[in-house]
Amino acid sequence: MTRAIGEAAARRQARNSAAFWAATGKSRGHEVVHRRGFLAVLGDERAGTRFLVQEPDLDAAELAELTGLAERASGPVDAEDPFGATDLGHLGLRNWQMPVMLREPGPVGPPAMDVTRVRQPHDLHAAERMVIAGFGLDRFEPHRPGELFPPALLEQPGVDVFLAVLDGEPVGACVTVVDEGIGSLYWVGTPAGHRSRGVGRAVMLGALAPMADLPVTLTASRLGRPLYESLGFTALADSTWWASK
Repeated sequence: MTRAIGEAAARRQARNSAAFWAATGKSRGHEVVHRRGFLAVLGDERAGTRFLVQEPDLDAAELAELTGLAERASGPVDAEDPFGATDLGHLGLRNWQMPVMLREPGPVGPPAMDVTRVRQPHDLHAAERMVIAGFGLDRFEPHRPGELFPPALLEQPGVDVFLAVLDGEPVGACVTVVDEGIGSLYWVGTPAGHRSRGVGRAVMLGALAPMADLPVTLTASRLGRPLYESLGFTALADSTWWASK
């Protein structure tokens, strides 16, 4: 793999993540700040503030503005840098790396359970609960329906939420975003009680099917990477994530 291929994958992920978080921020009524080098979503005490680094070469003014926004955040701070090039250690955040993965266009098999695109509020709330439990998002407890996934999120261009149901019970969910001809997946979540039942694979297959003719990116956790590789994703770059301690 050449450096150029890795940077191209990182840039695709950066742009799509920015589209996703801008849509999320707008649907929640939060302020969205667009700059050349980063996008920021200024959330409340529970949602927090999120930064999406958009270029590998933030200049001094951009870094100073990002720093100021982080220091004034009313809740937790999270940042994604798909290029792994911006040091945010001065903000006192912990950091770790996860691979940016790419799947080229290709056929997608059928899921082994019912996976549907969410259309109704009660299904959106079910998907929200799956993600909160699957990712251990304690900041969103106690659960307030519509806080993580507001109904307005379904009205954002290119955004879809998928819900997996097994034996009549919600068991997993994810979000997809299509922007500028690139698809990406977010919040692929399965609560602990439903794991090791093929839910993650089913959710992925159901969500990938409408994007089968597009290149699709994602950022993988250590546990999720083998599943994604089995579905045709290849790791091409290392993304650095930062979060409040």
